Amino acid sequence: MNMADPTHAMTNEPAPVLPQLGFGPVRHTRLRPVHNAFAYAGYFLLLPMRAMLDPTHPASRTALARNRRAALSFFDCDHGDGRGLEQGGALGWLDDLLHSEGIHDAGGEVWLQCYPRVLGYTFKPVSFWFCHRRADDEGGALRAIVVEVNNTFGERHCYLLDRPTYGATLQAAKVFHVSPFLKVEGSYRFRFMRTWRTGQQRSVARIDFHDGNGAVLQTSVS
Repeated sequence: MNMADPTHAMTNEPAPVLPQLGFGPVRHTRLRPVHNAFAYAGYFLLLPMRAMLDPTHPASRTALARNRRAALSFFDCDHGDGRGLEQGGALGWLDDLLHSEGIHDAGGEVWLQCYPRVLGYTFKPVSFWFCHRRADDEGGALRAIVVEVNNTFGERHCYLLDRPTYGATLQAAKVFHVSPFLKVEGSYRFRFMRTWRTGQQRSVARIDFHDGNGAVLQTSVS
């Protein structure tokens, strides 16, 4: 299934607001103390979260299972503070987070890039929330990105990137323990890119880790 362009950031192609499935490589390169690199084929969901909660919108009638076991499914409790749909679900948590940080103009579509549950099992090292303004506010431009990180200890932390720009390098101090081989110090460098070529959207979400001596890790989902 081809991915739709949810942002209009770098293309004039029409953007059907429907759940999407993206395919592409995941890359991981460790630069120090010993160089090591690997890549593997992967896939991910790209979900229009507001449209999926609107019972009148076609996105709410997707074949993707929501909050129920299936071959591929999405569970609200896998994100944010784990609240269910009766409490607004993962989108309700996100809106509360944005409002608590003083962001009140991200009422447009929210596209969540995440990994699905497979046969009920989940592994979500990182998810990306692309939060947009309303269509009548700067044409629905990108307003914020929330990077939601999970570690192997069952803990979760979010990095809020305020007023991001596609193609620009965005930075945040590391404050969350992820790898047993890396200390909680240094900073992350984020870069997000989207283009439209040969009838398909191409996207890259890149996260690099730097310490006091420079780059240590380079990772990406394409």
